[in-house]
Amino acid sequence: MSHQWNPGQYLKFAGHRLRPALDLLARVDADDAKTVFDLGCGAGNVTRMLAERWPAARVVGVDGSPEMLERARAENPHITWMHADLTAWAPEKPADVLYSNAALHWLPDHAHLFPRLMKALAPSGVLAVQMPRNWGEPSHTCMREAAGPWLGKLAPVLPGVPVAKPEDYYGILAPVADAIDIWETVYLQILEGDNAVAEWTKGSALKPVLDALGPDEREAYFEAYSALLAKAYPKRADGKTPFPFKRLFIVAKR
Repeated sequence: MSHQWNPGQYLKFAGHRLRPALDLLARVDADDAKTVFDLGCGAGNVTRMLAERWPAARVVGVDGSPEMLERARAENPHITWMHADLTAWAPEKPADVLYSNAALHWLPDHAHLFPRLMKALAPSGVLAVQMPRNWGEPSHTCMREAAGPWLGKLAPVLPGVPVAKPEDYYGILAPVADAIDIWETVYLQILEGDNAVAEWTKGSALKPVLDALGPDEREAYFEAYSALLAKAYPKRADGKTPFPFKRLFIVAKR
């Protein structure tokens, strides 16, 4: 997660991105939590919700992007913010809640990552995670289809399938969790504006791809990618674009 993230682009569809975060938060049973960490907190709009849910707790937002954290600190100075690489991060003391919305899919080796996070919890602590699982849909497969003459340069950064099946996460967590709740939801997101789906991915999964190209290449690639998405997700007569998006939810209690 070392890319120079653009908070404005990411938050362009803040309402749609917030909904799964709230759906995850509603399933966290930890009313007496004293230490709560938001892993991959980004610009802090969800961390603020955690602070409201647990007003007496120490709430810490953790992220690897200085740009995102700058925005978070400016808008939420009452919350503690921490710059850290989540691949190696661990709390100084066991946490009551480790919460992560749309972040852990950027990290490798979930078979080791998830048990490591579970070990960082206090007794009865909760790990709550939401990750996108839209990798087989045109929003993501068209990134490779549009690569054309830039495929050699883009191959290392084109998205693969970083999130496993729900049953795989059960197998990972069952040996280290007392209770596990895993489910998937497909949100039919109704987006507004031109090139709506391309603008959505531009703030998230497409960002590393665009970063790998020079300015002229980036413009040409984005034009080709946008054309493919316009066919896959056509704007309707009312000017809006339906965009189905699958997300995986995991709540595990130690």
